Amino acid sequence: MKNKWISIMIAAVMSISLLTACGSNLEAPQGDETQQENQEGQKAPEGEAKDSVIVVMGPTSEPEAGFDPAYGWGAGEHVHEPLIQSTLTVTNPDLSIGYDLATDMQVSEDGMTWTVTIRDDVKFTDGEPLTASDVAFTYNTVKEISSVNDFTMLKEAVAVDDTTVEFHMAQAYSIWPYTMAIVGIVPEHAYGPDYGENPIGSGRYIMKQWDKGQQIIFEANPDYYGEEIKMKRVTVVFMEEDAAFAAAKAGQADLAYTAAAYSDQNIDGYELLSFESVDNRGFNLPAVPAGTGENGNAVGNDFTSDVQVRRAINIGLDRQEMLNNVLNGYGTPAYSVCDKMPWYNSEAEVEYNPEEAKAILEQAGWSEGTDGIREKDGVRAAFNLLYPASDSLRQALAADTQNQLKELGIEVTIEGVGWDTAYDRAQAEPLMWGWGAHSPMELYNIYHTLENGSAEYSPYSNETVDKYMDEALAASDLDSSYEFWQKAQWDGTTGITQEGDIPWIWLVNVDHLYWSRENLKVAEQKLHPHGHGWSIVNNVDQWMWQ
Repeated sequence: MKNKWISIMIAAVMSISLLTACGSNLEAPQGDETQQENQEGQKAPEGEAKDSVIVVMGPTSEPEAGFDPAYGWGAGEHVHEPLIQSTLTVTNPDLSIGYDLATDMQVSEDGMTWTVTIRDDVKFTDGEPLTASDVAFTYNTVKEISSVNDFTMLKEAVAVDDTTVEFHMAQAYSIWPYTMAIVGIVPEHAYGPDYGENPIGSGRYIMKQWDKGQQIIFEANPDYYGEEIKMKRVTVVFMEEDAAFAAAKAGQADLAYTAAAYSDQNIDGYELLSFESVDNRGFNLPAVPAGTGENGNAVGNDFTSDVQVRRAINIGLDRQEMLNNVLNGYGTPAYSVCDKMPWYNSEAEVEYNPEEAKAILEQAGWSEGTDGIREKDGVRAAFNLLYPASDSLRQALAADTQNQLKELGIEVTIEGVGWDTAYDRAQAEPLMWGWGAHSPMELYNIYHTLENGSAEYSPYSNETVDKYMDEALAASDLDSSYEFWQKAQWDGTTGITQEGDIPWIWLVNVDHLYWSRENLKVAEQKLHPHGHGWSIVNNVDQWMWQ
């Protein structure tokens, strides 16, 4: 512990030096050098005006490819509504679909054509009007070159007139409105290879400065068509966890991300904010016997391929104990990749029952040996659980899993690995993953069979589950698709939950924690997706100093 806090003290010096090095960019953008009075007559934080804020995120939140939707801005691991660009739709707090640029949306009976009407009063920040041609250009561009999102379901986008765009689909895709919520519209007249570093949009903010590896400064778009922007200037600084904590301790940040490991600390003038998420952690259990794949890599696992083993593990893990011991209580038990979502099937929920877990193993022929570890037909009840070597939380969850499963007579070894080998090795060895998005496609991407006859991230296949998910995508509208997504999880006979195939074990949904100045009012947050980053500033324009 002593070494940990020495590291934090060193990080404090480094973080303050960084913030100081950023110079006047982190100073109040207007007024004199004294602290400015906020709306209630109290003093705003030192160096900050009443309408600006400094937010600290992790270094992985910095968009390496810049602010181009074609290269992941607004999508990928850190799904959010882009600050710089406008989107056609948005997700509401209850994760239903609302409108941004769109004013109306219709889909044909066969689901092959989406017709979207857009506002006629929107301009890009260079003064040019935003029209349906820009929308069509954006979607045709991301279809061609996107390196993050899959747009194979889209055939083409066509501008019918200045305010109407049609999306002609290559296949029915009922959840298209969720895709429209993360694709920022770019200007056809000002798009080029350097767009990501010099973005022009029509959204709430303009990117004014990007000091790579350090900070990004956004200023309010004075011509924004939506609700009045209250927070006029947003500075996002990128720091490691220790440095972020130190920056808050030094009063150099207004809102700084943090981890549960710091939740028992106190910072004068700050409060700890906690936001629920569907940012889940869990591990796959290869559902086929050990063998060799087409590329020569190991595939399958003779122990975890027994469905009774997978069922025993699912009810033999105490998720609440993990929340208490690993997350200091900041989280919720996870039972699926889509907990709390409109398409979630509550049949996924199970009760912790170690005695029943042991009984299942016994009945399936897994008997305890002299060393307490079970065995069946010469196969030892054991597996190696991988975790990303750089992720201390997943390491702790892996260690907790190891300890709990030993009580069931299952031997688990744990190993930290890099992502360069993790994906391949997960085909034969369980891996501690992190998932969670505001779209049912997360369910599809994890469980649906590919052309090679297996799911992508772990060997598993179920034709009935595939059929339900295909029917969900082909549904006539978004709401009617939810029933099929729920049936894919469990239809009363088969599925991916406890009484079904259970090829993945979900453990916890991680609350996203932030140190916030006590007089900063962060607007109400919707359920955060995977990625402890940009989601927090989805509505930063409505934050206020009190």
